[in-house]
Amino acid sequence: MQTHKAKRVAIIIEAVMESRLTKALNDAGVTGYTILPVLGGSGRSGSWNRAGQVSRASGMVQVVCIIRPDRLDKMLEAAFAVVERHIGVVSIQDCEVVRAERF
Repeated sequence: MQTHKAKRVAIIIEAVMESRLTKALNDAGVTGYTILPVLGGSGRSGSWNRAGQVSRASGMVQVVCIIRPDRLDKMLEAAFAVVERHIGVVSIQDCEVVRAERF
């Protein structure tokens, strides 16, 4: 089966910033993404988890996009405009997809 090169971008950001991030991605022409709840973790500020939180305001989400390599820079510029002023991590991985026309 033929595969095609793509980029997998994962953005972990405060849940309250989810709609601002997805709007920026949509405005940048990103046609698809998946949003996952983040249950907890550890970083520069120490360990944390969602247990006992009353609202999602203090939680985190992960937004995952798979895009064509030629769309990466525009997508990162849009995402970073949101992430740079907030808690967040952006990671990029090379990946391969089977149906390139979907990305």
